[in-house]
Formats: sequence, structure tokens, C-alpha cells
Amino acid sequence: MVKKNKLLKLGLGTVQFGMKYGISNSEGQTSKQEVRRILEVARRKGIRYLDTASQYGRSEQVLGQTMPVGHQFRIITKTPHFKSKKIEQRHISQLKKSFEQSLDRLLVDSVYGLMVHNAEDLLVPGGENLYQAIIDLKKDGKLRKAGVSVYTAKQIDMINSRYDIDIIQVPVNILDQRLIQSGHLSDLKKRGVEIHARSIFLQGLLLMRPDELHSYFDPIKRHIQTYQNEIHSHGFSLLSSAVQFVKSIDLIDKVLVGVDSVVHLQEISAAYNVSIQKSQQIDFLKYAVDHSDFVDPSQWKI
Repeated sequence: MVKKNKLLKLGLGTVQFGMKYGISNSEGQTSKQEVRRILEVARRKGIRYLDTASQYGRSEQVLGQTMPVGHQFRIITKTPHFKSKKIEQRHISQLKKSFEQSLDRLLVDSVYGLMVHNAEDLLVPGGENLYQAIIDLKKDGKLRKAGVSVYTAKQIDMINSRYDIDIIQVPVNILDQRLIQSGHLSDLKKRGVEIHARSIFLQGLLLMRPDELHSYFDPIKRHIQTYQNEIHSHGFSLLSSAVQFVKSIDLIDKVLVGVDSVVHLQEISAAYNVSIQKSQQIDFLKYAVDHSDFVDPSQWKI
């Protein structure tokens, strides 16, 4: 499951560039000046993937205004949320218009990937037309990879039964190991799907002390405290253990991290470069939480 660091797996999630995001975020939206500095440092460190979306506030526009001239970033953006029980022609038109607007905001002619932001949009009647519209954009050279962002194993099963996708974004972290244990990541890799892991800090929850957490998390606070005690007993930081856990998973191609400052990026980069062999002292499997109420932010009642 563990491999040597041959290729940099880090990619940048950019939601913080366009809006306030995350339960541990006390700073708000990252300034445009700081975004420019972050991207320059990322470029120098060999980080090549940027994950954004039309739904991330002004993220795409900020990226278009701050990416270095001649950059080699591979940009992944996403479709709107259609929130409809049926995909109709108007939704296809909306997708195409939104995508063209994304290209305009990003100041690019094409992107590396376009993902369906809400997997359910592919699963309602007419979803196949949405998929075909994305494939048509791919044939036109506007994107290299067509994909989807998912939350659950059930969504993956249903997507795989209907579509051939190039790239998928999944939640994976020390508490949320559902897709590892179920074998879904292994199955996706056998299908040749490029796997990007998001939510590796669980919106910052994994970096917070238990006494800082909302009372909603009371049922798992003791579990989190036990995990943190072991991490600290081995001389690890919470940041390095979260990064190293996901980095060590062979099946994952890219590890997406959100940062709000250059200092934050430097800290994550340092955590990424910690020896993987050292982190093997810890049995992370025992810290998985099975209840989606606590590992799926879309279900949090806070």
C-alpha cells in the first residue's frame, strides 16, 4: 500500500481563494495578493494540479488573475449543481455556458479536467445527456479528462455501471477510510481511473483539539483524543500524520490540500516530505469511523 515518493502527489484545492471555507477557518477568504504568492511557491515546489469550481465563489476569477505567466498548472473545474429530478436540455445549455464562463474567468482555452460536481446529476433521468455533453467538450479539445466528484460507495457503483470516467474525486482521510476498506479505490484503479483524494483534513477537524470541536462531535471526541495522543507519542504533528496517511496510499494519484497562506503551504510541504517509513509505526486503520454522520461534512448538523 505504501510506495516511495517518486512523483509529487500534492495538488491545491482552491475553495479558500474564493470564499470562506472549513470549520477551522478563522481567517476567511484568502487575499488575492496571498494567492499570487501561494501559486508562485507551489510552482517552484512542483505542484501542478489546481482544483477549482464555478461554485467556489470567486475562485476561478482569482486564479485567472494570479496564475504566473506561462504557468504549467493542470486545472480541474466542475459543473454547476443542477438540483433537478431530471436533466433537461436547459441544463445541458447551462453546463456549456458555465464551462465557457469558467474558461473565460481562468483565462485559458482548455482545462485538464471537468468534473460533475454533484454525482446525483448523472444518476437522475437524463444524466446520460449531461455526460455526453462533457464528452463532446472533450472531443472538441476543451478538456482532457471527464470525471465526477463523489461522496459514497453507492454513488461510485452507480456511476461505474453507467459511464466510463477518466477521473474521480473522493473523500479520504484518517477518520474516513470507507472507500479503502470497501475495495472501491482498488476497483477504480483497475478500471484505469485517475483518483484524486480530497478532504484529507476533514475540513480542518483532524487538526483541531477535541475541546475545540462543536458539541455535535461529542460521540467521537474520545476517539479523536486517543488518536491524537498516539500521534504525539510518536513525535508526529497532526498535520504530518494526516498528509502522510493519504500520501502512502498507492491507489491515490493526487492528494488535494487547501491552503490559505504561503506559511500554510510551506507547512504542508514539509509534512509531505516526512519519511513515509516513519509513519508506518502507526496503525491508522483502527482510527477509521464508520458513521457517515461524522465523516461526511454534507451531513454535519452544526
